[in-house]
Amino acid sequence: MTQVPAKPPSTIIRPAQHRDLEAIAALEQAETIETADRSYPLILGQQLDWVRHWYGVLKCLSLFPNPLQHSFCVYVAEQQDHICGFVQVSPFNRARSTWKIDRVVVTPAARAAGVGSQLLRHCLESILEARTWLLEVGVNHTDSLALYRQNGFQPLAQITHWEINPTLLKELATREPDLPNLLPVSNADAQLLCQLDTASMPPLVRQVFDRHIFDFKTSFLEAIVASIKQWLTHTEGVSGYVFESQRKAAIGHFQAQLSDRPTGHSHVVQMTVHPAYTWLYPELLAQTARLTQELPPQSLRLTSADYQSEREAYLEQIGATRIAHTLLMSRSVWHKLRETKPVSLESLQLSDVLQGLQPVRKPIPSRTALLQSWLESSQRAAMGSEYLRLGPTTAPESTGAASPGPSTAAKKSLKLPRMRQSSPSQPAEGS
Repeated sequence: MTQVPAKPPSTIIRPAQHRDLEAIAALEQAETIETADRSYPLILGQQLDWVRHWYGVLKCLSLFPNPLQHSFCVYVAEQQDHICGFVQVSPFNRARSTWKIDRVVVTPAARAAGVGSQLLRHCLESILEARTWLLEVGVNHTDSLALYRQNGFQPLAQITHWEINPTLLKELATREPDLPNLLPVSNADAQLLCQLDTASMPPLVRQVFDRHIFDFKTSFLEAIVASIKQWLTHTEGVSGYVFESQRKAAIGHFQAQLSDRPTGHSHVVQMTVHPAYTWLYPELLAQTARLTQELPPQSLRLTSADYQSEREAYLEQIGATRIAHTLLMSRSVWHKLRETKPVSLESLQLSDVLQGLQPVRKPIPSRTALLQSWLESSQRAAMGSEYLRLGPTTAPESTGAASPGPSTAAKKSLKLPRMRQSSPSQPAEGS
C-alpha cells in the first residue's frame, strides 16, 4: 500500500512580538556558532539586549513617523507554534525608497522547506514604499548567497572590512595631519556633503543608494535620540570634513564612533574621499588615530569597496588586517496594481471605451465661439427675409404640378456672398 507523503506544516509570517525575542536570540546564537566567518558584524545580536528593555517604547514609536519608527522591524516565520526563522529590515535612506535586509536566519529544516524565500517575498510585497532592496552578505556564506540569488539579488560591489590594532593606531597618531581646512559638520553643510557622496561612488551604486541633501541633515529629535544612544552604548560621535576653498566644495569627510569602554568594543570610522584627492586618506586616518589616544586602547575598524583601490592600497601599506570580505547585493521591485474584478475586452462597448475622453464639465463658450454663432444666426435671418420678399412662384399649368419653392431668379439671388469674420459689425447683403 502506497503511503501518502506527509503534508508540510503551514508557515505563518507575522511581525515579531515581545514573546518571540528569546527564540530570535536562540536562532541568532546558533547562526553565529555555525558561521565560519565570525568577524562579520551581527547587527541584530547587538540590539536584542536594548530591545528587551525598551520594547514597549519602541512599539509605540512604530505607530507614527519618527527617527525610531523602523528601528526594530523584524518578521518571524512560525510553524506549529514554533519560530523557525526571522528577517530584519530597515530603511536605508531618509526617503525610504531603498530598504536594507539586515539579517535572515532560518533553521536547517526550514531552509530546506523554502522558509527563507517566504520571508524575503513577504518583505518585498508588504513594504510598498521600497523601490530598491540592498543587503550585505559574507562571501563564505554559500547558503545565504544562493538564497539571495534565487530571489533576484545581483552583486553590486565587494566590501572589505579592515581592523587597525591599538599599537598601529598609536604609531599613526604620532604623525601631524596636514588638514588646514578641517571644519565641523552642521546642517548648513548638507549640500556639500551630498555632492561629495555623489562624486565618490559609481553611477549604479549612487542610483541604488538614492541619497539626497536631507539624508545629510540631522533634526533636533534625531540629535536627542543619538545622544541617548551614545550614552547607553558608551560611545562618542566625532565628525568633520575638509573644505576646498578654490572649488568651494568638500573633498573629504570622516565620521567616527569612539568607544570609551575598556575592552570588547572597537572604534568605527567611515571615510568619504573625492576620487581626485586620495592623498587625504593618510591625513584623515592620522586625525582619527589622534582622537582615539584619549580613550582606552581599542582597535579601529573601517571598510573599503572594490571601486576604492587607493584606500585598499594604503591600508595594506600601513599593515591593516583584513577581517572579512562581504558582497553588496541589490534588486529592484515593481509593485503591480491588481484589479478588483476581471474585465473582458469583448464585453466593452465603444461608449465605455471613449468615456474617459468626454469632457468633465460643459465647456464655457469663448469669444470666438460667440462670434461664430452670431454670424451664423445673421446669415440664416438674411436668407429668411429674402425668401419672404420674393415669395413662392407657381409652375406652368401644363405640367400639372405645383412648385412651392422660389423661382430660378430667386434661387440665384439667394446665393449670398460669404461674410468675413473680421468685420462682424458690417450688415449682411439683402437684409
